[in-house]
Amino acid sequence: MALNPDEYRKMNTLEDLSLGDAIEFSRHQHARPLGTETLQDLGKEYQQRFAARAPYRDSVWQVLVRDFFQQYVDSSATVLDLGSGWGEFIRHIHAHRRIAMDLNPDMPSRAGSGVETILQDCSQTWEVSDSSLDVVFTSNFFEHLPDKDALRRTLQEARRCLKDGGRIICLGPNIRFLHGAYWDFWDHLLPLTDRSMVEILTLTGFAVERVEPKFLPYSMSQGFTPPIGFIPLYIRLPFLWRILGKQFLLVARRA
Repeated sequence: MALNPDEYRKMNTLEDLSLGDAIEFSRHQHARPLGTETLQDLGKEYQQRFAARAPYRDSVWQVLVRDFFQQYVDSSATVLDLGSGWGEFIRHIHAHRRIAMDLNPDMPSRAGSGVETILQDCSQTWEVSDSSLDVVFTSNFFEHLPDKDALRRTLQEARRCLKDGGRIICLGPNIRFLHGAYWDFWDHLLPLTDRSMVEILTLTGFAVERVEPKFLPYSMSQGFTPPIGFIPLYIRLPFLWRILGKQFLLVARRA
């Protein structure tokens, strides 16, 4: 159930960071300046974690984009996929201009035809003009940032680059529902919940429009791999989100 953000903030002020089990439709990344060796490790990490299921993951994201995320992106829009990984979102979204940003050195070769690519630290000034984006999308990325200051700077850059009224769409594992499984991935560094994301989005100049504390299951790299035909059904039946969902979804506009 989507919650009214004002009611949501009143209901959830400074409450528990209770750790809650696991399943992640994820694309894991890093975001601070990294040495050559570490960047190579990042590429190896992706290969190790996702290569075997890459075709399946791509098929899942094709359905997620078609049946859910496309509603937030007009065909004339300019979209930036923040922490784009192997480009599962950005190559399937229909938009006039598509941009992928990541530090993974393999990203440019995998993002897809017609996708512009930027390899950079997202907490530094983006190589993107002011007020030039209609949508910033990010999935399973913020938990890989080194600290809260990096997240704040990243969101400030997103706001700078979005047009007035432009949207940011944030998807990620919700530590409230994951117990210790949140830390099963070596590169998870920053614990986040739907509630903390509402706060930081508001503090950095966004107006939150939609909050889903439980949206997608937790992981396609370990364990949960439902048949592709199940994905459209899952999207159409929100009561399943409350049963299987371990990731938050937030949609906010540049205020």
